[in-house]
Amino acid sequence: MKVRKMNDVHPKIKEFAEKIKGNILASRAPVLEIPIRSLNNVEFNRQKGHFTIKGKLKKRALAASTSRSFAQTLRMLSLAKQLIESNDIATKRDAYYTAYNWLEAGFKSQQESDEIMDDIEAMLFTLREKLGFIPDEKGGDVVGKLIVVDEDEDKNIVRIDCSKMGTGAFSVPNSVEQLKFETKAKFVLAVETSGMFQRLVKHKFWDTAQCILISLSGVPTRAARRFVRRLSDEMNLPVYVFTDGDPYGWLNIYRTLKVGSGNAAHLNEFFCAPRSQYIGVTAQDIVDFDLPTHPLKEVDIKRIQDGLKNDPFVHAHKDWQHNLKLLLKLKKRAEQQALAKHGLNYVITNYLPKKLKDQKTWLS
Repeated sequence: MKVRKMNDVHPKIKEFAEKIKGNILASRAPVLEIPIRSLNNVEFNRQKGHFTIKGKLKKRALAASTSRSFAQTLRMLSLAKQLIESNDIATKRDAYYTAYNWLEAGFKSQQESDEIMDDIEAMLFTLREKLGFIPDEKGGDVVGKLIVVDEDEDKNIVRIDCSKMGTGAFSVPNSVEQLKFETKAKFVLAVETSGMFQRLVKHKFWDTAQCILISLSGVPTRAARRFVRRLSDEMNLPVYVFTDGDPYGWLNIYRTLKVGSGNAAHLNEFFCAPRSQYIGVTAQDIVDFDLPTHPLKEVDIKRIQDGLKNDPFVHAHKDWQHNLKLLLKLKKRAEQQALAKHGLNYVITNYLPKKLKDQKTWLS
């Protein structure tokens, strides 16, 4: 079995274990200190361009009431150590089922398992991918002016030309740290829906605009966000985001890609692209392009009101405050595909070219 060179997380796990052991030998109850992962414990850091964690901690001391979660944490850490040492991986679902062998320390649900994994990631201030844990979902689809340089299990170099994928696309792997890039693209265009992505691919918009297209298919996965961040930083590419004109597209998809989330604030510096700018459907676009709309649902109204009241990102950007308030006034939302009112390929021939030229229509 191949054994990889240990990454920087391996000694962190050993150091943590030695600390727990030392406390027990000294008859002291060991304590886990875990950053609180919520929007209430983050702030928008203008200098860094993303959410950062404030520092509030939850402490989990070993006691009768916490013995099970304490044991689960240690067993999960042990599993991570095994994965690192054996150059192996486990999906989050794999880890959940592996715990069936942990007797009383087993998990009652996948959610319980995921929360322990997230606690460990926050506690060690590391990426769970470095622990050997990968998500179950794929990272996203990519087409365009990009060559991805990867390697197989035998360390053979593999070059993937994303401009020669036929009617398909390159699928972003669960971990992107090993990838290298070659590109002459002018920008990255991240698209919310797979339907719109397929239209842009079908008509080779990536060739016309000299760009890289990435399908987010909803809230972007960690792998997709990391992929975009690396392209932005290492290839010095601007990132433009194109979503539906609704609070979900704006405050869940765009905001998460640009500044991160409250739940992962301790790792946002790795999983967001602060240079992103929004060129998708705005409230003003609904008026200017006379788009077909749907009435705002109660959940939409609540999301807007919550964003205006509690979201540090919205508080820091007046253009987003104006956009959200205008949508409330209109009481309407519009999808990307609503642009088809003006012709199936209007988005390619008119909308996106116009948007890309007129920076006044962009949101920060």
